[in-house]
Amino acid sequence: MSATTEKSLESRLQQLKCHFTWNLMGRDESLDEFEDRVFNRNEFRNNEFKATTCNLLAYVKHHRGLNEAALECLGEAEDLIQQQHPDQVEIRSLVTWGNYAWVYYHMGQHSKAQAYLDKVRQVCEKFSSPYSIESPELDCEEGWTRLKCTKNQNERVKVCFEKALEKDPKNPEFTSGWAIANYRLDYWPASNDSTGSLKQAVSLSPDNAYIKVLLALKLDPMHENQAKELVEEALKKDPSETDTLLSAARFYYKRHDADGAIRLLRKALESLPHNAYVHYHIGCCYRSKVLQLLNSRQIALNGGRENFEELMQLALKHLRKAEEVKGILDRSCSYLAGLYIIAGRYEEADYYFQKEFNTVHAPGAKQLLHLQYGNFQFFQMKCEAKAIHYYMEGVKIKRETKPKAKMRSKLQRIALRRLSKDEYDSEALRILAFLEELNGESQQAEKDSEREVDAANHAPSPSLDEAGDECS
Repeated sequence: MSATTEKSLESRLQQLKCHFTWNLMGRDESLDEFEDRVFNRNEFRNNEFKATTCNLLAYVKHHRGLNEAALECLGEAEDLIQQQHPDQVEIRSLVTWGNYAWVYYHMGQHSKAQAYLDKVRQVCEKFSSPYSIESPELDCEEGWTRLKCTKNQNERVKVCFEKALEKDPKNPEFTSGWAIANYRLDYWPASNDSTGSLKQAVSLSPDNAYIKVLLALKLDPMHENQAKELVEEALKKDPSETDTLLSAARFYYKRHDADGAIRLLRKALESLPHNAYVHYHIGCCYRSKVLQLLNSRQIALNGGRENFEELMQLALKHLRKAEEVKGILDRSCSYLAGLYIIAGRYEEADYYFQKEFNTVHAPGAKQLLHLQYGNFQFFQMKCEAKAIHYYMEGVKIKRETKPKAKMRSKLQRIALRRLSKDEYDSEALRILAFLEELNGESQQAEKDSEREVDAANHAPSPSLDEAGDECS
């Protein structure tokens, strides 16, 4: 194939609506991170639309260099479309055929790539378009795909389903996707009230268990009884679907019913035995029960010690399993370190603290870690010097948080205690000098902030037209 012909082929491929043109992976995201989020971390399993998952598997396998396996996945997607949408096979297959074309192109089999391009063109030309058409089914497929793939493109997902609904406003599938996108927008990246869209989706798809649980999560705690009924209905309808089980477990955990959450998570684990996130959430539930027993001081009553030890081992088991499968999840090593401290196993606690320090943290989380490790050195290891070091390092992080305030207070108390024994204690004087310098920096930052506010207040006022624009 000449360079000109190959360039022309690639130009036609770029016009397709498929996984290779949707920019699904984040710019700084590795393939491992993408695959983990799509197939492991994402609660939404999209079990009703298995062809979507097959297409995604093909996309990942291609990027792994497993093109023959990718083609097999696309073949499975074609079979599923014929089974699930026998009256819409052509329009529903356009994305899969586009993926075929791209995979064959990258394999260097350009004649086969062109053959699939021709299949796409034959369908699109019925709508007076060569390789891409505006179709609610295509918008819907892009929406489902992005729901699985993206965590920060929910506005784009919502637009996909809104475009589909413009053509078919009462379509249950389109409405469900739109409602899920709205639900996600309640939490990231903007505030949005999804209750109405979820109710509409439930009315159009009364058998959709996952949507019912999402609605319950929105209704609770304002309509607790109604929310609980929705969850019970969902679990009765889909007692083994993992997305329903995981979202229902979240519902019970939010209601402080750790046992209910554990029961559902263990059920999910039957079909996801090596899923790090399920093990992590089970471990967190058991950890909350351990802390609850500690706080209630009932360990010594009615066999409480035996129950406590059992809960401790279960929490450690599942958190360790999560850490072994995936590596560090959100504060998993800190949780393990804390549990090992409670168990009096300080060597293991220190090991997991060090693992936590080796990960990247936001400033607030980093301060909390310094506070926890400083406390561990001070109270358990009886090493005041190391505690002082970590408290000071945590306080240096430029973020005003409760952990930072606690570390300041601890440093001051340590210094005053030492001075009460020796008014010339060099370490105590060093700590106080450090805190004095820190207070000076904080006061200067406040003054600078006040100057910025004053400057803004003295800036020329906008015209009425400009003020109207700001409010709109």
